[in-house]
Amino acid sequence: MKIRKFLGPFISVLFLAALDQITKYLASIHLMFNEDIVVIKNILSLTYHENAGAAFGLFQGGRWFFLIFAIIITGIICYYYKNLPDGKVYTCLRFFLILILAGAMGNSVDRLINGYVVDFLQFDFINFPIFNVADMYVVCGTVLMAAAVLFFVKDEDM
Repeated sequence: MKIRKFLGPFISVLFLAALDQITKYLASIHLMFNEDIVVIKNILSLTYHENAGAAFGLFQGGRWFFLIFAIIITGIICYYYKNLPDGKVYTCLRFFLILILAGAMGNSVDRLINGYVVDFLQFDFINFPIFNVADMYVVCGTVLMAAAVLFFVKDEDM
C-alpha cells in the first residue's frame, strides 16, 4: 500500500471537514443569539439549531451511537476506496466516497466536542429539517454514488 496514493484523498477529507467546521463556527457566532438571516426570501434562510439527533430530530441523544456508526462507516469507506479498480468511473466513485467521509467526519467532530451537531441552513418553501454543509456532503456523495453505480458501472467492472 503506497501512502502517497492516499495522501491526496486524506487531505481532501480534512479540507472538506474543515470547511464544514468553519461554516458551523460562523453560524454559531453570527446566528446563535440573533434572528434568522433571510438569504432568498421564502426559499432559504440561515437559522441556528443544535441537533442532538439525526435528520428530522430522530434518535435524540444518540451521540455515542452516531460516533460508533461513523467509525464503522469510515472503515467501510476506506476498505472500498482502497479496493476500487482504476478508471474514470472509479475516480468519480472515489470522489463520492471522499464527500461521504468528509461529511461523517464533520458531524462527528461536532458530536464529539459538543454532544450535538450545529445545523443552520433552512429551506423555507418546504417542511425540511435544518441542515449543514456536512449533511450536504453525505447526501450529495450518496446520491451521486448510487446514480453512478446504477447507471455507469457495469457488472463485469465490479
